[in-house]
Amino acid sequence: MSTCALVGAVDFNAGDFQARQAAGAFDFVIAVDAGFAHLEALGVEPDMAVGDFDSLGYVPKCRRVSRHPVKKDKSDMELAMEKAVMWEHEELMVYGALSGRLDHTLANLQLFAKFSERGLHVTGIGDGFAVRLLTGPDVFDLPEGLDAGTVSVFAANDVAKGVIERGLEYSLDDEALTNRTSRGLSNELTGEQATIAVEEGTLYVFYPLG
Repeated sequence: MSTCALVGAVDFNAGDFQARQAAGAFDFVIAVDAGFAHLEALGVEPDMAVGDFDSLGYVPKCRRVSRHPVKKDKSDMELAMEKAVMWEHEELMVYGALSGRLDHTLANLQLFAKFSERGLHVTGIGDGFAVRLLTGPDVFDLPEGLDAGTVSVFAANDVAKGVIERGLEYSLDDEALTNRTSRGLSNELTGEQATIAVEEGTLYVFYPLG
């Protein structure tokens, strides 16, 4: 599975990015507007830069630059995710998208769901946590070594059916979750391998980074 890292403009978990990059986890790196500055600070040259570059303040010099007008119907992040699809990457690791302005965070979460429903594996990386999108029918095993912390699971659409949670303090067994409830908030890791599954619909799975 080919993995693309996308780096947006807001708070950037540089430590996580560097660890995964050193392990060879990324096949392609896209800087999204001012995300270019985050990568430049690490001495990382992305494979592509995408955006209108109003936040960055200049058009970066890069192997590939996809420049767009400021007035447009899609965010820079959406355009960058479309580029990742065009380059046939199946897994997207998105940095710099989950903090700062709440409206931007919500827009990015909606994009994560959209691209998950197109068949991609999408994970957003925040400061100390990650969110994995899971579109049914599918199963997600949380990373090994997570012995403590909270896991929250929410429906991204009206109803997610056949939701299963295993290896957590409170289990779910073939239940439905809707996007109008707090059910699924703050379940607890127990030291066992935790698994989330869904038969139909899309879930947000929030979990701590190791």
